[in-house]
Amino acid sequence: MPRNKSGSSNGGVIGKTNRTSFGKCTVTIKTSSTPSAATTQAGTRLVNTVVVAGGGGGGGYYGGGGGGGVLQTNDIPVNGSTALGAVTIGGGGAVHSPGGALATPGANGTNSSVVIGSTTYTATGGGGGGSTNAASSGGSGGGAGGNGGCGAAGVCGQGNPGGDGTTVGSDNAGGGGGGAGGAGTNGLNPGGTGTGVAGTGGNGLDLSSSFGTGFGVCGVVSGGGGGGKQGNPISVPTAGGAAGPGGAGRGVIFSPSAPGVTTNATDATANTGGGGGGSIGCSLCSSGDGGSGVVVVKELSKASGVWSMQSQFQAKSQGTWPKFLFSLQSTAVMVVGGGGGSGSVPSSGGGGAGGMIFSPGPTAIINNAESGTLDITIGAGGSAGEVQPAGPGPAAGGQGSDTTITITGGTPLVAKGGGAGQIGSDSPCTARTIGGSGGGGRGEDPSPGNTNPGSAAGQAPSMPSSLAPFGFGNAGGPGQSCGQSPNPRGAGGGGGAGGAGSSGSGSPTGGGAGGAGKDVSPVFGSSPQPFYIANGPNAGASAGGIFAGGGGGRQDTNQNIGNGGAGGTGGGGNATNNANGSGVANTGGGGGAGYGPSGNVPTAGQAGVIPTAYNGGAGGSGIVLIKVPAPQVPGGFAVSPGTNTITTQPCGAKVAAFTVSGTLTIS
Repeated sequence: MPRNKSGSSNGGVIGKTNRTSFGKCTVTIKTSSTPSAATTQAGTRLVNTVVVAGGGGGGGYYGGGGGGGVLQTNDIPVNGSTALGAVTIGGGGAVHSPGGALATPGANGTNSSVVIGSTTYTATGGGGGGSTNAASSGGSGGGAGGNGGCGAAGVCGQGNPGGDGTTVGSDNAGGGGGGAGGAGTNGLNPGGTGTGVAGTGGNGLDLSSSFGTGFGVCGVVSGGGGGGKQGNPISVPTAGGAAGPGGAGRGVIFSPSAPGVTTNATDATANTGGGGGGSIGCSLCSSGDGGSGVVVVKELSKASGVWSMQSQFQAKSQGTWPKFLFSLQSTAVMVVGGGGGSGSVPSSGGGGAGGMIFSPGPTAIINNAESGTLDITIGAGGSAGEVQPAGPGPAAGGQGSDTTITITGGTPLVAKGGGAGQIGSDSPCTARTIGGSGGGGRGEDPSPGNTNPGSAAGQAPSMPSSLAPFGFGNAGGPGQSCGQSPNPRGAGGGGGAGGAGSSGSGSPTGGGAGGAGKDVSPVFGSSPQPFYIANGPNAGASAGGIFAGGGGGRQDTNQNIGNGGAGGTGGGGNATNNANGSGVANTGGGGGAGYGPSGNVPTAGQAGVIPTAYNGGAGGSGIVLIKVPAPQVPGGFAVSPGTNTITTQPCGAKVAAFTVSGTLTIS
């Protein structure tokens, strides 16, 4: 039997031609007019769009403005690596302003559009709220004025009608503007004069499940504006109608006997398409502007239908066959690098804490990964500087190692290792002293009287600009070298994720304290939590959910063990008196400074304290925490090796904690 020609070209399947698309679910949001909506990914062949028009302005006599029309279009064919067409963002409708004509209706919002291929996709501007005249139709219709008129119609498929107005005597209540998700409610007078209630704006349309939460009000657009109401008697304060969810404005609040209490109707939020709130026709009052529109384009990953092996192979070769992607929306992430170590020379600076990446959500920084695994590498703490009794002299501490989450197809998250504490031969620009947080400035210096700056923090500057706001690290504190008053050679504390290291000084305070770490318990849960790190024996507190504290700096007082600074909260090592402290493991804390003698070989009387006081402190290793809210917990959520853990919290959220390198598998 001869084959159907179209069936042969469709992998042997008779019927509709299948299309593949691998757009990585990339979402582009446009809030202003531009020549191109987006340049597509190489594998993109299909897009979904939503076009939101400007919302209508509130009326001068009671009517709430209608939300802008919302046009959603799915599976639009496109080419890969191609600029899409022009975007036009519609403005919100203008309003009645104080001192203007009292009967001024709200103006309609203007249309928004996007051009894809040869087709223009247009959403209609929202209708203006009514005054003494009728409300205006639009994407969603405006609410009627308080003279008993009817709410205006919305465009079929883009919006809903506004509510009716009502009047009993001089007790007038305007209707709420229509929203993209529901009609505005009517103004009411349920018990006659003195009982009027202004209409509420219609609900906006929730698009978050399809396009995410990065536009509108958490993905909700085009709510209707609330209506206005005038009381009877006129001296009675009145409250306007509530705005519909989705960026709309509420109606005016009016108190004639107390003008200072009068509050104008509110404008709708920009780029939501919400309608403005209605006024009540007083010379003191203003109605609300409509909100401008927005255009969103989502590039699809899709391969529906039935496929032959040959057709699938061809699509994969062309880069259009979709791969499994996952996006941890609203996920909280903390990544901490290994802390920097500190030296054993006199007046060593404290080690800097490991850099911290901390995103509390709802911004997704783990997004569009192309496989079901995240590879996680936990950075080691920097080495401790050790006194060499038979060697050339005291040694410097080492820089901490980076902690990394590798995301196939996405941007890796790299928390930098902490900088080592400075020693006498270092400068603030020494590479090993610059890290996620910087090492403390040295107290020893060849030039008497110098102030030696602590080293700079490098976490945020090392990150892409879009992720830099989630990077935390601070500079080490400055050291005070010989010749400073009141006493020389106080080294600075290492920087922490929550604060800079303190300056070194003379007796009695001596070396500078380490910078404070950052408290993540408001996001990951109040203490105790099984993944928080117990307090170390000679370090800043960490058990309450604080990470990445800086190490304390040391003071040299004529070869006696000098006063040292305390480690920062979050596992920073102490440098106090006859003991030093390492950064606590899995906090990213910096090491506390040691105290080495000026000579190359310790004297017999000093030998007994070499293991504790003379050696510097090592940095603490890093850690990763990933928290997924209960509604978004995937079916499969596993860690390896078994040293790492998953905790289910009472709210249902899951927290993956990595204290050693491993893999998070999501399915």
